[in-house]
Amino acid sequence: MKEIQPVSIWYNGQIESATIFNMYSINDNLSTNCTFYYQLFNAINIQLAEGNLTMSGTDYVNYSSSPDSNSYAYQWGATQLNLTLV
Repeated sequence: MKEIQPVSIWYNGQIESATIFNMYSINDNLSTNCTFYYQLFNAINIQLAEGNLTMSGTDYVNYSSSPDSNSYAYQWGATQLNLTLV
């Protein structure tokens, strides 16, 4: 889990602030692409949003060769979702 700058999300009829970003790999063909499951939580760990992101191409090559692939994946996912890690 990573802390993010607050982002507003419509949840159960009201606006909530997501401040936590979680992401993990759910599929990786170890060759050309991988799929991540992500979640956004508020400060008291209520899940406000979820979804999947698929990484491929140059992004996947850079991810698989990165000495810190977890940090690379989190930064990539945050960029895809227009989030800012703190």
